[in-house]
Amino acid sequence: MKLITKAIAKKIPALYEQDGKGGEAVAYVKLFTPDSSWTWYITEMDQETGECFGLVCGLETELGYFSLPEIESIRGPLGLPVERDRFFDPTPVKLCN
Repeated sequence: MKLITKAIAKKIPALYEQDGKGGEAVAYVKLFTPDSSWTWYITEMDQETGECFGLVCGLETELGYFSLPEIESIRGPLGLPVERDRFFDPTPVKLCN
């Protein structure tokens, strides 16, 4: 599965476009490990580098930067790759998780 298609990428704001919105910042994409407990909600993305900002839910839940190329290389404990939630609708991050 392609995590971010060109059509989806066009909808995601560039880095810093939602700066200062806090919990009202909108997450446009939800990525998750199907065989683990990690989830990434992308609110902003650099189209060229794949650097993203958003909510990361793993050992802790926090806002931060993460790399799409690195997430694409992750495999969970059963060897399954990260997937995109195809049914996720854009949602304020305060309502995610």
